[in-house]
Amino acid sequence: MEVGINMGIMESIKIAEQETTKESFLHSLDGRIKLISLILIIIYAVYTTDILILVIAELYLLALIFISNISFSFALKRILLLLPFGGFIAIFQPFIRPGDVIYVFPILGLDITYQGLMFGILLMSRLVVSLTAIVLLSSVTSLTDIIGSMRKLGMPREFAMMLSLMIRYLFMFYDELEKIRNAQKSRNFDIWNKKTAYQWRLKQIAYTIAMMFLRSYERGETIYYSMLSRGYSDHSNIYNQNQKLRSGDFIFIGFTISFILTLELISYTPLI
Repeated sequence: MEVGINMGIMESIKIAEQETTKESFLHSLDGRIKLISLILIIIYAVYTTDILILVIAELYLLALIFISNISFSFALKRILLLLPFGGFIAIFQPFIRPGDVIYVFPILGLDITYQGLMFGILLMSRLVVSLTAIVLLSSVTSLTDIIGSMRKLGMPREFAMMLSLMIRYLFMFYDELEKIRNAQKSRNFDIWNKKTAYQWRLKQIAYTIAMMFLRSYERGETIYYSMLSRGYSDHSNIYNQNQKLRSGDFIFIGFTISFILTLELISYTPLI
């Protein structure tokens, strides 16, 4: 089951990288502008305590997804895939947060409080907005561009290099694992086949892990020597391209900041 989940996540990342090759206004923006804008939205989502404001922010992000030609079904699947990692915290809030009891489960003996329910909805709204912003960023900006933008914004060179190599190895491991799994399928190997001995299946899984380790070690050596032959050293800086910001970049970040300020003003009006 865990292998299937990991494969599903890797397949989602691979499809997300394909989404970044589409053409739209957001795709053409500088990576630094997209990164700063969406981080500002996430920070404001964590800061605000108004659920209606979070709904408006979510609608704004969905509008950006629409104009970016990103598949809504694909974006929704990615959000739902990540939602359980933090959603469980919000689900339990109505039962553990003290307050006015609005419902009692007679069998389980659990109380649902109004304050806990509202706080759980607030946490879930914050989580959905943050995940939507992350999915939007990863769908309009490749992982390499995201790391390059972080480096231009001041990320330490060593950290950026490690992230860059991790991403490259991530897809390499996925391709290698796919080759191994296809080879096993061609030989009628099925990890869930109960007709074969359980210990024998465990040995095959151990052989697969060992093979992945050996292949990654050999590929790492090859890549390292290839980098050395091209002049790489400990002091190399591969993110030195200083791309100039265009008018569209300033318009987008200005509109995003104006949108956040407008939400803050709305939150203080008596109607809300």
